[in-house]
Amino acid sequence: MLVAVAWPYASGPRHIGHVAGFGVPSDIFARYQRLRGARVLMVSGTDEHGTPILVAADREGVSPREIADRYNAIIVDDLQRLGLSYDLFTRTTTRNHAEVSQDVFLTLFEKGYLLRQTQQGAFSAATGRALPDRYIEGTCPHCGYAGARGDQCDNCGKMLDPADLIEPRSRIDGEAPVFRESEHFMLDLPAFAGALTEWLESKTGWRSNVRSFSLNAIAELRPRAVTRDIDWGIRIPLPEFADRDDKLLYVWFEAVIGYLSAAIEWASAKGEPEAWRAWWQNPEASHFYFMGKDNIIFHSVIWPSILMGYGSGGTFGGGPPNLALVLPDNVVSSEFLTMEGQKFSSSRGVVIEVRDFLERYDPDPLRYYLTAAGPETQDTDFTWAEFIRRNNDELVATWGNLVNRTLTIAKKHFGEVPQARALTAQDEEVIGAVEAGFDSVGALLAAARFKAALAEVMALAARVNQYLTENEPWRLVSTDRERAAAVLYVALRCIDNLKVQLLPFLPFSSQRLHHMLGFAGVIAPMPDKVTVMANDDPHLVLTGDYQTPEAGWEPSRLTPGQALGELTPLFRKVEPEQAEVELAKMAASS
Repeated sequence: MLVAVAWPYASGPRHIGHVAGFGVPSDIFARYQRLRGARVLMVSGTDEHGTPILVAADREGVSPREIADRYNAIIVDDLQRLGLSYDLFTRTTTRNHAEVSQDVFLTLFEKGYLLRQTQQGAFSAATGRALPDRYIEGTCPHCGYAGARGDQCDNCGKMLDPADLIEPRSRIDGEAPVFRESEHFMLDLPAFAGALTEWLESKTGWRSNVRSFSLNAIAELRPRAVTRDIDWGIRIPLPEFADRDDKLLYVWFEAVIGYLSAAIEWASAKGEPEAWRAWWQNPEASHFYFMGKDNIIFHSVIWPSILMGYGSGGTFGGGPPNLALVLPDNVVSSEFLTMEGQKFSSSRGVVIEVRDFLERYDPDPLRYYLTAAGPETQDTDFTWAEFIRRNNDELVATWGNLVNRTLTIAKKHFGEVPQARALTAQDEEVIGAVEAGFDSVGALLAAARFKAALAEVMALAARVNQYLTENEPWRLVSTDRERAAAVLYVALRCIDNLKVQLLPFLPFSSQRLHHMLGFAGVIAPMPDKVTVMANDDPHLVLTGDYQTPEAGWEPSRLTPGQALGELTPLFRKVEPEQAEVELAKMAASS
């Protein structure tokens, strides 16, 4: 199972809207797949080339490399603190990534899939620097949407070029770009139209917005540039460009190749340089891609075309077993998250950076909110009041309360998991309902329906809470100790099952609960920051060993007589008035 996660730009800190799209959903999926026994390779890294880095460097008066280094370190730290279990989170400025990207370019060129054509390029009127497609906005010529970007219209799904836009303007300074002719290498997308259509039509299990958006794009495919007039990026691997740094590989082209290059780097760092092939040249391997909706076309149309064109060729694809590279099995795209009714905007103070959030709140409540109320299939709005309500009413009052009152009574009166001498039909029924969650919740997680899966687990937690309320073990301990023991045993066994079912969503608190239940070992491994060598190129990455022999996606192994551990609250209540404090901070920074 390859879990391929969109690459965040290293042009600034990432905010919670970013991790709602690429970060939390991918980690939930990867952790579930590992629990059920799948061999998972989860890869990504910071996207460090292209104009966004140059714009940030110009703004601060430093080099692009300084910007990339600084924000790579911040993003790596943020994602580690959020518990995202990457097997490798690297960066696109490595020598390995450049070599893989150049190999893909050369292979496509030699196979005739890259055409040399002249097109109208967009340049800044103020600086003369080339403007990337996404830094140009205007009115869509097809549907009249005023916020269309230079690469696609999010309203109607049409693929665009900047010159197509009506009244185009630069997002950097608001000025109209200057268009002039420039020769580029173009990926011959129309050559793949038939194969793409057949492949996409077979993906009946995809989210409907992703599938329809992608099929609509195929209707008007045209060649698309894979080079740009820019001086920060990867060189074109042809002799005539050997000494030129004014025309380089376009960032969108080499960034998606990063999924392959990261897998190759991961294998090299392990000392098993061919290990990546088990994921990329194995017809049995599954590939799931995670991103926000503004990246759908790149992953459902352009990247599959690149993979089809590359096939089993090139330096890397040509090795044993000489099979074509695996195409995406699913493109899991989330919609957009807004904040207090507005689009995220650092310049206007409408932003919550991940690092700032985690300075004041724990990671699990954020992961919970972004799943339960996040933009899985439609745009949603983050509000501080709703975040606090869900934290208090759902995490603290439902799940946290169930854990706290059950373990507190069991610890105080028994000190261990009590012995249940006889179970009633009600006892067996609640145990069976919770254990059935491994099938129902698992099926939803496998289908990337994370919101529904989380709701299912929380409904089971509420059911166990109701069972506890009806049976009142706090009263029974003084009137019928044997029955109290049975009720607490049932509740503890259900809690142990729910702990595993909630682990993909809430890894930090699930790990703490594991120890409170008296288990040793790690069930929710966390990523580590380490320095690796790839092609004699040392750099900081996120990685980890995520094997979990202590846990699997299976019913509880909790046994009577097991000593309970030290008890601590799973979650912290947040006073509702804190919402006004956070809103005041936003207002002060705008």
